Amino acid sequence: MSNLKLNSQTGQLSLPVAEGLRKSCSLHAHSPKEEGQTGATLTHLFFPVTLSGPPFKGFLLEARDADDLSRSPIGSFTLIDSQVSQLLTCEDIQGSAVSHTSPSKKTEIKVYWNAPNSAPNHVQFLATVVEKYKICWVKIPGPIISQPNAFPFTTPEATIARLSTLPPVSHLTTSFSALDCGNKKFCIRNPLNCDPEKEHACFFLSFTRDDQSVMVEMSGPSKGYLSFAFSDDRWMGDDDAYVCIHEDQTVSIQPSHLMGRSHPVMDSRDTLEDMAWRLEDGVMQCSFRRNISIPGVKNRFDLNTSYYIFLADGAADDGRIYKHSQRPLITYEKHDVINSPKNVGGSRSSLLLKAHGALMFVAWVTTVSIGVLIARFFKPVWSKVFFGKAAWFQVHRLLMLTTSALTCIAFVLPFIYTGGWSWYAGYHPYLGCIVMVLAVLQPLLAAFRPALHDPRRQMFNWTHWSMGTAARIIAVAAMFLGMDLPGLDLPGPWKTYVMIGFVAWHVGTEIVLEIHAYRLSRKGEILDDARIQILQSFTVAEAEGHAFKKAVLTIYICGNVTFLIMFLSAINSL
Repeated sequence: MSNLKLNSQTGQLSLPVAEGLRKSCSLHAHSPKEEGQTGATLTHLFFPVTLSGPPFKGFLLEARDADDLSRSPIGSFTLIDSQVSQLLTCEDIQGSAVSHTSPSKKTEIKVYWNAPNSAPNHVQFLATVVEKYKICWVKIPGPIISQPNAFPFTTPEATIARLSTLPPVSHLTTSFSALDCGNKKFCIRNPLNCDPEKEHACFFLSFTRDDQSVMVEMSGPSKGYLSFAFSDDRWMGDDDAYVCIHEDQTVSIQPSHLMGRSHPVMDSRDTLEDMAWRLEDGVMQCSFRRNISIPGVKNRFDLNTSYYIFLADGAADDGRIYKHSQRPLITYEKHDVINSPKNVGGSRSSLLLKAHGALMFVAWVTTVSIGVLIARFFKPVWSKVFFGKAAWFQVHRLLMLTTSALTCIAFVLPFIYTGGWSWYAGYHPYLGCIVMVLAVLQPLLAAFRPALHDPRRQMFNWTHWSMGTAARIIAVAAMFLGMDLPGLDLPGPWKTYVMIGFVAWHVGTEIVLEIHAYRLSRKGEILDDARIQILQSFTVAEAEGHAFKKAVLTIYICGNVTFLIMFLSAINSL
């Protein structure tokens, strides 16, 4: 980008663009040069100006008083192509600067600069150019044009400042080792006890004390970035963070700090030493050394204190990182990574959210499903009185009250976790509220069930069935959505297939029992039409039907519990 040219009607200059991105990109300084002066005079009303060079994404172009560049912009610009450039109002002067309209790559920009009535003796063009997210050239000095009869402009003697150099970065030749974890190293691994030398899917973070410094090693499967942070709590914000970013077949190692739920703010790398990286088979590894205590440097925590540790990964493009692809791994408790070597794990989900998911799965996969089948198909099977009521009714009532109780407990857990409404959870919390209301109304409605031969009994039966069916359908939809939320985020696509399998298993069982009940009723009708001993024959058929139903229920419960165990195991592994 050093050969970027800015051409006016009478001369040429080299300069850059993108005032708004100065803090997020590295600065390439250019000293003023005598040959930048063009000798042009301010005798024209406007000057055509061209900014050109190798492809760049963004720019900012303005004119300033050459004798005092800190003063307000001079004059105004007129656009030639409004599709690629736009006018800006800088320091309350309308049209005093020109910038890009999109981050698409461009090689040339043409505009007109309009000279003001009261221009200073010498005017200089300045440009800022953004090549990509982390690389830009700020305020490159351009051509100087002068008033007629003004004294020749003399370039102030440049003060040559020694530019700070970035710490050297080397290439790792071997993979990290977990042999000293718990002995000399404090290690965080996910899955627990995985080996970064042998397992590509292993997320690994280690800290090794060396006198007054600590060596940090981080490894994991990522084509974008890996990061970790020290935090005083289990919430993102006000944290000391470090990011390794895959960019142009290299890895950039960058300290940063987090301010709320936003992109990390990149800090100076002066606090890091012995930086190294490695890319192989989709696995990124990076290491660096920092002092345990760095007094006077803002945002760098003292590592003599215990912290929660976050480990995250995600996508990156041109050095810009995006939101982590899955919820960060967070240690279960605070740890002193310097003075207490350990081998620990962590969780990508809060214990409260895991309990919420587990209770809802138990309630709406198992207890309610079995309870519905018993009420629908097992009245004649378990019709004997048990504690004053038919046995089927007692079992049904117990399972449904259990469902309501589990739902109530699970419902309050996300509110405790977030301290309020879950605004980033999409439709899931709204569906959950509907399920909660129906789960409470159902037992209340059942408490006022009319007598068997009461005229209102038919209305009660349909209302009770409709509300229960609606609650089950909405609960399944809520579970489908909840499995993908960041707070739980069950791994892989298999969770969707398992949920579809559960729904198919339950619906298939109901269909089998419905067909069996229909055939059994038809058999009774045939016996009645044949005018034989209906009572005795139907009792035999009924006994055969009971045995079949019990067998189907046993098989169904085994399958149902298998699905439930799969869900609970997945939650437990988070």
